[in-house]
Amino acid sequence: MAITYKWDIPAMNAHIQAEGEENVIYTVHYRYTGSEESNGKVYSSTNIGTQGYTYVAGEPFTPYENTEAFEAIVIGWLEDSLDVEQMQASIAANIQSQITPVNEDLYFTWQNPTPEPPVEEVPVAQPSDPEEEVAEGEE
Repeated sequence: MAITYKWDIPAMNAHIQAEGEENVIYTVHYRYTGSEESNGKVYSSTNIGTQGYTYVAGEPFTPYENTEAFEAIVIGWLEDSLDVEQMQASIAANIQSQITPVNEDLYFTWQNPTPEPPVEEVPVAQPSDPEEEVAEGEE
């Protein structure tokens, strides 16, 4: 199955006013995630970063809006200024190494014992309080 890529923009930093405009974005914080299903399991890898921008007076300016349409504009900025092909190649390589590992971690158990998996606690039904029960016909 093919890798599906998705942008996430958790935050943007903006100058309140700059070059005669308001909310001038100067840094975009992003996460670019690829995910792929293989043998019933989903594998994913994420590239996290920031990208800086400088607005120059007189250039086209897109005012900030809290909308999906503006998010699409910001994603366009990222795609124009980042090496997306390289990011996809890195993500794909990471996912492939998860699907088909070529390395493993080894430990000296006497120095760093392997933690035992947590015991799953099953909630035990508590008997109801007889004083809180209302007998049929009583109210």
